[in-house]
Amino acid sequence: MKEFDIPEFYRSPIISKVKNLRKVADPRKKDFTPTILDFGPVRFHIARHFGFCYGVENAIEISYKAIVENRGKRIFLLSQMIHNPNVNADLLDNGIQFLQDTEGNELISFDELKPEDVVIIPAFGAPIETIVRLENKGVDVKAYNTTCPFVEKVWNRSKSLGETEHSIIIHGKHNHEETRATFSHSSASSPSVVVRDIGDAVYLMEIVLGNKPKEDFYTYFKDKHTVGFDVDKHLDKLGVVNQTTMLATETQEIADFVKDTMIHKYGEDKIKNHFADTRDTLCYATNDNQRSTYALMESNADLAIIVGGYNSSNTTHLVELLEEKYPSYFINTEEDIKSETEIKHFNIHSKEVETSHEYLPKKDVLDIVLTSGASCPDAVVDRVLHQVLSYFSDTKSIEEVISASAKNI
Repeated sequence: MKEFDIPEFYRSPIISKVKNLRKVADPRKKDFTPTILDFGPVRFHIARHFGFCYGVENAIEISYKAIVENRGKRIFLLSQMIHNPNVNADLLDNGIQFLQDTEGNELISFDELKPEDVVIIPAFGAPIETIVRLENKGVDVKAYNTTCPFVEKVWNRSKSLGETEHSIIIHGKHNHEETRATFSHSSASSPSVVVRDIGDAVYLMEIVLGNKPKEDFYTYFKDKHTVGFDVDKHLDKLGVVNQTTMLATETQEIADFVKDTMIHKYGEDKIKNHFADTRDTLCYATNDNQRSTYALMESNADLAIIVGGYNSSNTTHLVELLEEKYPSYFINTEEDIKSETEIKHFNIHSKEVETSHEYLPKKDVLDIVLTSGASCPDAVVDRVLHQVLSYFSDTKSIEEVISASAKNI
């Protein structure tokens, strides 16, 4: 795996060491059990995989390269580099400006762009029509294109499905930057429709089976399908791809349900003519992080702390999983931990920041699950760990704990 050149302040003396120890001991990624850092009165259960993935580190490396190579020039990011406010704030501090918000609304008019301006394409990618607009302004969109290779893999798979006359079902959030980009690319070669979850997939398959009138498609999936989508023609040969940050298990559940529906309608012997196996589009990093989270749920912990940007899709899914078992606190940074009795955290259901009190149970030994999203720097997780440790006395030293952990890996 490539080693990326990212600013040192993103790395950490604790989490990075733990990750390296696990990487050496388990290079083939067969062991998803968490690492336990035992400080005495508090034990942290650290996920096997979490934090910056390949696509994120690649995007950060290219962005800082753009800053270094273009001193004195105007540098723009098409939209947020990744869904982490700390990373985006640092890029802004380095003089980068955002052209659009996360919904694609212009913050700076494209009319103001000049050919010599530098525009960075974010890890989520960009819709074809946006790229064309930039190219028409004379902007070089290839020099600093940070689109994640695994997102591009989904686009390429969609293109190949289009060449075999499949329609595309995209599992994603239709207004998310990545899904908008994927929808644009898939629509160029195939009729496409976006489903948010298994409920949407069930509704769509009811239309396929004729159990709901075809007119319902255009109402239910309004603004989520390609122009000219014809229910009579475009639902007889299907493939499923996804927004790479969605739950891999849910994407597979949707694909399996679509396949079963097509078998029911056309027969097992003809399924290859009506459904394409697209498991190869699932992002390995998202899958690893989610498998590691399931392993965390086997721990006998008292609570979970999840660190990441509140608008991060992959982090939200980690919270969804962990809150099934533990009191879970989704925080942005260590600053959200106000004291040993007060924590501010994001409620993924109400979409609001809440304050909880007495969140740390009174126990002789407290067990805490700790993980983060794919766009969260390890250094932030370090600071969260230190913040929690500050509320306990007679804790073991970092060096002692990591040394003991290394012996147990």
